[in-house]
Amino acid sequence: MSYVVLARKYRPRSFEEMVGQDHVVRALTHALEQGRLHHAYLFTGTRGIGKTTVSRILAKSLNCTGPDGQGGITAHPCGVCTACREIDADRYIDYVELDAASNRSIDEIRELIERAAYKPSVGRFKVFMIDEAHQLTKDAFNALLKTLEEPPDYLKFVLATTDPEKMLPTVLSRCLQFNLRPMAPQTVAEHLTHVLETEQVPVEPGALRLLSRAARGSMRDALSLTDQAIAYGGGQLQEAGVRAMLGTVDRRHAERIVQALASRDGKAVLVEVDGLRGRGLSAAGTLEELARLLQQMAVDQAVPGALDETDPDTEAARRLAPVLAPDETQLLYSMVVHGRAELPLAPDEYAGLVMVLLRFLAFPSGESGGRPTAAPAPSAAQGGRPSAALVAPAVAAASAAVPVPPAQPAAAPAPAVAPTVAPTPVPARPVTRPAAPEAAAAARPPAAPRPAPQDEPPPWMDEAPFEGEVVARPAARSPRAADPEPEPASLSASQEVSDEDRWRDEPAAHIDLTPEAPPAVAAAPLRPALPAVVRTPLGDRWAEAVAGMQANNSLVALVRELALQSELVAVNTAADGQGEHWQLRVEREPLRAPPLVEKLQKALQAWSGQAIHLTTASGVAQDSPALREVERLARRQREAEEVIQSDPLVQSLLAQFSTARIVPGSIKPV
Repeated sequence: MSYVVLARKYRPRSFEEMVGQDHVVRALTHALEQGRLHHAYLFTGTRGIGKTTVSRILAKSLNCTGPDGQGGITAHPCGVCTACREIDADRYIDYVELDAASNRSIDEIRELIERAAYKPSVGRFKVFMIDEAHQLTKDAFNALLKTLEEPPDYLKFVLATTDPEKMLPTVLSRCLQFNLRPMAPQTVAEHLTHVLETEQVPVEPGALRLLSRAARGSMRDALSLTDQAIAYGGGQLQEAGVRAMLGTVDRRHAERIVQALASRDGKAVLVEVDGLRGRGLSAAGTLEELARLLQQMAVDQAVPGALDETDPDTEAARRLAPVLAPDETQLLYSMVVHGRAELPLAPDEYAGLVMVLLRFLAFPSGESGGRPTAAPAPSAAQGGRPSAALVAPAVAAASAAVPVPPAQPAAAPAPAVAPTVAPTPVPARPVTRPAAPEAAAAARPPAAPRPAPQDEPPPWMDEAPFEGEVVARPAARSPRAADPEPEPASLSASQEVSDEDRWRDEPAAHIDLTPEAPPAVAAAPLRPALPAVVRTPLGDRWAEAVAGMQANNSLVALVRELALQSELVAVNTAADGQGEHWQLRVEREPLRAPPLVEKLQKALQAWSGQAIHLTTASGVAQDSPALREVERLARRQREAEEVIQSDPLVQSLLAQFSTARIVPGSIKPV
């Protein structure tokens, strides 16, 4: 007899043998016991977790007749009747499995629907199982909808898919959906232990742990890997052999990398990566093992004692948990997880591994509260510039040592009842200009640091308080202020004033704070000048011709644009005396294309009834139909605005309400 692989040999044949899918088993068992059967089931989940197995067990439960042939629908199929044995052997005539990956067209579904019209041959129910149902075409789904919604009483549909997002919503709404979950490594390890004991294969606990993790929740993958490991190890499962077969990185490499990163030892990190390269270990496997170690470290940091005591890797995670702060552990875990996606983009996978690990060293250590320490500021001789964080304390200290001159007394508040009296001007600080920049530079002592900008009061703080609306306008300067200022040959340091100080110390007399009465009527807005069009007799003739051609609908698209943007500049009699020669001035080069000119010439000849030859010249048109139309619209707009503004009712409203105004652009000619 030929060898049967473990995944097929140990396929569950009843709900009691199902592993890791208790939520699905419980729901189906209760439905079968109570007779609450749905007409369509949808099983979703990743590969190798039991979708097809559940479908076969369900088909056996619906068609089982018991050992004596008198049984009915049951949640515990006997496994010995004809229906149970033939379904397990995949030769039951009333159980049909359709692989939608290779039979996805509408023709296969039509054939399936035709078979649904016939009652079961030997069984109690017909069960149609469609595997990988998401690969059916849209037409196939639509052909199946009616039968799937209202099948005969003897027909049950079972759909299985690894990607339910690709299923049509109309199909999902017609099915009872069960999501089969990936299995935990502990569940996979327990089942593998039972299988290997039955097969009498010696196994080391470390090898079993590696296989259960490599399966990633799929029991079929776990059994297939176990078959491969038995062949690799010559009939036994040893941890070293399984690790070599899977390419898994030893946990000790991950431990040394974490220790080197925690001590910020870049040289040790590079040495460890070179060791991995020399052993031919996978960079992706290294990052995976690092992620697993960091995850256990984070759990132990957050909840001490929560790790599995039976796991041999727990001790290393507990030992390394204190070497990194919790936030650093989370940061390194995020870098490692995202770094696996960057490996294919690197020059080689080990270079990518080095960059992922060195990225963590680029972040400062968390010894000082997780904040980077300030580096010493470079000196001026080095061409450097100190950072703002280091300069600010020095500026604050220097500004505290500089004596601040007393502030000018605030002006008295302006009386609210006498708006015609202007406030007394505050005398300005004398400002003189240096005779030459060289003299000013020689006389200037070392300048003390100025206070920070936020410590200075804004200029308006020296102004007198006022009430009511303020209209700022230039005030007449006093004769004294208009006199020319003397300019001595030299200046003392106390007399120098920068442009910024001069602006800030501008005297208040330059601004009139007196409220001003609003005008009786708002001034009319400035009107734009009308477009300038130099009208010519030839322009009148061309405008008449264009209007006639437009009336005949002979100008379309770019030909119409050529006619509107052109100016007729010359009309001459042809040399042979037959017809006329017209020359147009056109600015845009694309409009002067020969095909457009030829079409315009034909339209012009059809309108005028005589032979006219058109040529074009480059230049800006001064009298074109388009410019005349723009001028006409602008004139209409101006006339409409004049009518509105001269209307007595509008003028009365503007005079009655000081804030009333005509919104520009709101007037449209009718």
